[in-house]
Amino acid sequence: MAGASHYTLPLPSFDKPVKLLIVVAPYYRDIADMMIAGARATLDEAGATHELIEVPGALEVPAAIGQAHRMANFDGFVALGCVIRGETTHYDTVCNDSSRALTLLGLQGACLGNGILTVETIEQATVRADPKDQNKGGGAAAAALHLIALQRRWGGARGTVGFRPAGDPVLMADGGSDA
Repeated sequence: MAGASHYTLPLPSFDKPVKLLIVVAPYYRDIADMMIAGARATLDEAGATHELIEVPGALEVPAAIGQAHRMANFDGFVALGCVIRGETTHYDTVCNDSSRALTLLGLQGACLGNGILTVETIEQATVRADPKDQNKGGGAAAAALHLIALQRRWGGARGTVGFRPAGDPVLMADGGSDA
């Protein structure tokens, strides 16, 4: 229900530095700028550092995060953008596919907050993006920070599940390897 109050977890604290990548699709520049401001304020409050990159659209956000997750050294990611319903089914494709891709990245170990707005009107987007109102950019940053805290609590990433290259030993619990 719109306007209902909700509980927000306090931001986690960190004993080691935290670095995040904000990936934004600035198709609606005013909305993107508000979301960036909210995300940056939340990251600053938590003492985290960040970099910002822009991509053409919401469908490219997960691709950029996937690349950075594999090839760069970020603790987490903040996905920002806005998709407003138009006259075609393209809206449904962009909303569903970007969300699904971000979810899959999270299941693969990327600590990310999804701040891609999916709305009917620019007015709805403005309310959600405004740092003084719903602050969804700040909420996405907070979500990423909480997942980083959990990952650090549980010992960090352990690699992927599935096949591994020949000759790539996996350490066993006793310190040996299965190779």
